[in-house]
Amino acid sequence: MAEATNQPLSDEELSARASGIDKHTTIDYREAAAIIWRSAKYIRFFPVRYVTKLVMKTLSYAIPLAIIPWPAKILIDHVVLGTPIAEATGYPAYVLPFLAMLEGMGPFEILVWLAAVGVGLVVFIGSYAVGYEDELDVRLVGGQDYATQTETSIHGGKESTAGGIWGYIEWRLGTRLIESLNHTIRGQLFSRIRSLSITQLEDQRIGDSMYRVMYDSPQITEIFYEVTHTPLISAFLYTQALLTVLSAYPGSPEVFWITIAALPVWAIITSFFAQAVRKRGQAARAAGSLVTGTIEEGMDNVLAVQSLGGNREERGRFDSDSREAFRRHRRVTLLWILISRAGEIFGRMVEVAFGIYIIYKVVGGEMSPGDFGALMVYMAYLRGPAMSVGMLWIRMQDNVAGMRRVFAMMDLTAEDDLGATPLPRIERGVQMRDVSLVFPDGRRALDHVHFDASVGQIVALVGPTGAGKTSLAYLIPRFHVATEGRVEIDDHDVNDVTLETLRAQVTYVFQETQLFSDSILDNIRYGNPDAPMEEVERVARIAGVHEFIASLPEGYETKLGQGAQSKLSVGQKQRIAIARGLLRDSRILILDEPTSALDPETENHLVASLHEAAKDRLVIIIAHRLSTIAHADKIVFMEDGRVLEEGSHGDLLTRADGHYRRFVDLQTQSIDPAAQ
Repeated sequence: MAEATNQPLSDEELSARASGIDKHTTIDYREAAAIIWRSAKYIRFFPVRYVTKLVMKTLSYAIPLAIIPWPAKILIDHVVLGTPIAEATGYPAYVLPFLAMLEGMGPFEILVWLAAVGVGLVVFIGSYAVGYEDELDVRLVGGQDYATQTETSIHGGKESTAGGIWGYIEWRLGTRLIESLNHTIRGQLFSRIRSLSITQLEDQRIGDSMYRVMYDSPQITEIFYEVTHTPLISAFLYTQALLTVLSAYPGSPEVFWITIAALPVWAIITSFFAQAVRKRGQAARAAGSLVTGTIEEGMDNVLAVQSLGGNREERGRFDSDSREAFRRHRRVTLLWILISRAGEIFGRMVEVAFGIYIIYKVVGGEMSPGDFGALMVYMAYLRGPAMSVGMLWIRMQDNVAGMRRVFAMMDLTAEDDLGATPLPRIERGVQMRDVSLVFPDGRRALDHVHFDASVGQIVALVGPTGAGKTSLAYLIPRFHVATEGRVEIDDHDVNDVTLETLRAQVTYVFQETQLFSDSILDNIRYGNPDAPMEEVERVARIAGVHEFIASLPEGYETKLGQGAQSKLSVGQKQRIAIARGLLRDSRILILDEPTSALDPETENHLVASLHEAAKDRLVIIIAHRLSTIAHADKIVFMEDGRVLEEGSHGDLLTRADGHYRRFVDLQTQSIDPAAQ
């Protein structure tokens, strides 16, 4: 358990504490580009919805751009100033038919027609005049951290720049598209994490994995949209605005040069911040996952914390990690404030320069006051796309930091990458030939083990704590992979068979009982959902838990939510887990300390029943209690990762200086003080 500290952590310390298997956390320009490209390729899963959203989003900009500036010009020139329609100048060709219809009308009639156009625009796209646009943005209330921002963006959908009927349809489409996209990437990441080996998962904090699935993976949304939407829509709108302006004012090419020159300048200014955004974004996410992990560990060990009086220490750990997360997010926020202010200052400079140019034209009589209003609107539409493209790279860098964490986990090698051959039905058993196991940190768990176990036997793995019993058992379902030697099942190397067919025939009941928040029936049926009720009750009787379940008001339908499960004793949970393992009817059943929480009567009943169950399967028991071990067909005594003795309980006791006999004598003496 890490100690609480108020000292800021370095980026390396943050990454190391967040995850033991994600080592490479720095991102250069080439890797950033590769992450963007990989994220963008998810477009292929939703081509129709993506293109439809692209078209609707483009038109939500294009329609107001084509229409809205001209009512403002008509209002200023022909209603306020009273200039006759016949003398109108500075309009694009597609507005001329509307002007022809207004010709001969008085100011009030023109105003009525402009109001009618405004009402139509409001109903259809939510816009009717410059500065009065109704954007559709349905979001949840959230904070400034990545977690709440992510949930808000997913469930609020991708907002529409239009309102009215158009905006509602676009918002619905965008919401469905975003939720489908995030469901896909989350599902892929979740599946990959579940397929990692136990060795890898032991080095990975659960809280960090949760954070990556919940809050890092949705960062694909912005890349998914921006990588194509921004360049395409910006280019379209810029071209539309430019052609409209040049059509209405063919003698003013300066409009083009003023705005197009801003694009490279914006790109150059923001490029200086790209690496800092990626680095700070990565650190902020690591700090956020650290808080998630601390909460998860604290709640998972809440009984130990309370029993040892560790509430203050645990609160200190949480406070320290929470402060670090806030500190890191503030650094990200401050950086974005700096970037946005730099872009805004430059944007205002361009806008002022453009305004001065237009005023000069109006004062010189080359343009009307109405032209100033129309051109300032188009200036915004020209400047906006140029600025969006110029800032595209920097805008995606924070998203790149999140997606790096996603792809780093998805690129880890899964267990099922080893074998390719289906394992036939097991008939004989397990053979281990000169097997050794060395962990990545150099610890040797097994040392040249020879071991045979046959179908029809109960085999007990016995030895002191740390002898290597569990490590040996883990090799059979390939939870661990032997570093030397061969682990064979019916002469098939377990590394050569598919993981699915291997584990379909090997059931492992762990010492730490894991039950799901579901009914007792569903828990027992977890490995065999179609098992008939008669079989469920049969294995429950073998495990000695049927009478207890039957005594419950809802019987096998009793829900094991967090509250209900906590009311079960350790022994009751253990017996339900054993019943679940028996129901799976696999050819190899491995029980890790199956009787550690059972009373003597239930233990004797279980051991006797296991002999019946072992008639058509291999049962391997890891145990310390003599009452469980003594009835095994074969006992394998281990110490320091080696097999020292094999044989039945009676045979091994005949060895005067045998390791197993000494082990039994120690247990007997500890039970009978008079023997000491």
